[in-house]
Amino acid sequence: METGTLLSLALYFIAMLGIGLYAYKKSTDDISGYMLGGRGLGPGVTALSAGASDMSGWMLMGLPGAIYVSGVSQLWIAVGLVVGAYLNYIIVAPRLRMYTEVANDSITIPDYFANRFNDKARLLRVFSSLVIIIFFTLYTSASLVAGGKLFASSAFGLEYSLGLWVTAGVVCAYTLFGGFLAVSMTDFVQGCIMFVALVLVPIVAIFDLGGITSVTDQVGSINPDFLDFFRDGAIADPMLNQLSFLGIISLLAWGLGYFGQPHIIVRFMAIRSVKDIPAARRIGITWMTVSIIGAMVTGFVGIAYVVETKMVLKDAETIFIIFSQFLFHPLIAGFLLAAILAAIMSTISSQLLVTSSSLTEDFYKAFLRRGASQKELVLVGRISVLIVSLVAIALAWNPENTILSLVANAWAGFGAAFGPVIILSLFWKRMNRHGALAGMLVGAATVLFCIYVPVIDGQTLSSFVYEIIPGFILCTIAVIVASLATAEPEQNIRSTFEEMEREMEKY
Repeated sequence: METGTLLSLALYFIAMLGIGLYAYKKSTDDISGYMLGGRGLGPGVTALSAGASDMSGWMLMGLPGAIYVSGVSQLWIAVGLVVGAYLNYIIVAPRLRMYTEVANDSITIPDYFANRFNDKARLLRVFSSLVIIIFFTLYTSASLVAGGKLFASSAFGLEYSLGLWVTAGVVCAYTLFGGFLAVSMTDFVQGCIMFVALVLVPIVAIFDLGGITSVTDQVGSINPDFLDFFRDGAIADPMLNQLSFLGIISLLAWGLGYFGQPHIIVRFMAIRSVKDIPAARRIGITWMTVSIIGAMVTGFVGIAYVVETKMVLKDAETIFIIFSQFLFHPLIAGFLLAAILAAIMSTISSQLLVTSSSLTEDFYKAFLRRGASQKELVLVGRISVLIVSLVAIALAWNPENTILSLVANAWAGFGAAFGPVIILSLFWKRMNRHGALAGMLVGAATVLFCIYVPVIDGQTLSSFVYEIIPGFILCTIAVIVASLATAEPEQNIRSTFEEMEREMEKY
């Protein structure tokens, strides 16, 4: 590796660890500070932290790879994501920020469910925690696969397994010591790095190939289906590559996942005030739109670049890495590789922290040590970060896993299990604990059934439709039916809901 590249990466790692040290000294005295940063995030940090933790390695590797393989038909994923993110800021963010504070200062999603529905039996807390632990461990492993692939690429030339350990080690260090504040501050810096990289790479690549018209003509000559929004260029047979209505809906349905992603909506819980949410929304959606367009253009230009240079690309998800190596000075190349690491690490750190908070608050404190001191809880939180990291490394050990498929499964699991439950809990006073539990059970079970149970000629339902669609629909139905079929919520629950409504009227 070039000296300049090594220097850029070394500066990046030092900066991330330095932020973790600063946050460690600043706000880790109690569990609320460790897990939510004292609810003091500004709109800029909230927006870029939510965006960076959301996009992960799939933004710089998974999405460009999908465009490279299939062409512009994968645009429908991007459209669904931008619309879903925008609606998340409108529908969920303000009320969740207010309700989690009114409902006994809830600092985790399971904590919110337990307080919102006065769940004395703790079934909601336990099941929602299990969903978080299972799906987030899978999600974290997807991000580690991206880290392993990066280090195993020609840019680094290291072993895949070593890449897993390096990626997990740095993230684990600043998350373990700095907590939520470190995660949010590093996410902000990482979001800025990703933004610059996703603007710089496609522009330079386009000019290198003679402009956008030249690139489009070259891609069209390679395969006209790459330019068709309704055909999958990865399938050669023209009778089979037409995107069906259900196929387009499945791609758009990625946007449904936003309403149930704990590592994203926890940012809404931590923002300084409901008044800051509109500013966070404008910053976040602008950042996201530009970044996604940059990622798609990178994959699109990559189609022409690989043919033009007659190179052999073994893994489509490394096209961004190829551009960083061949088009830029080693110092800038190091910065661009740091952008990929930033995307990967920002998501891993958020997922580690949310999983750790669930293990600490929703299992250790709730069932083992109800009288545990704040220092003890912070210590348990740090140990949990370490344990989840090791499990995720074990799950990510197989380099054959594709980043996008792993992310898709975890994304669907959260979206279907939590999305409708969270939305209805914020708007429907009649909803009760039975409805919440039924919705989570049905949503999670539906996603797992669609992924793993063969139904037609040995194929699963997820082969025909993205599993979040049936999961989201059935979860919503289960919440409504179970709530109406059982007793109304207690008076104190209705009173808390009404208090939240009164507070929201002020904004």
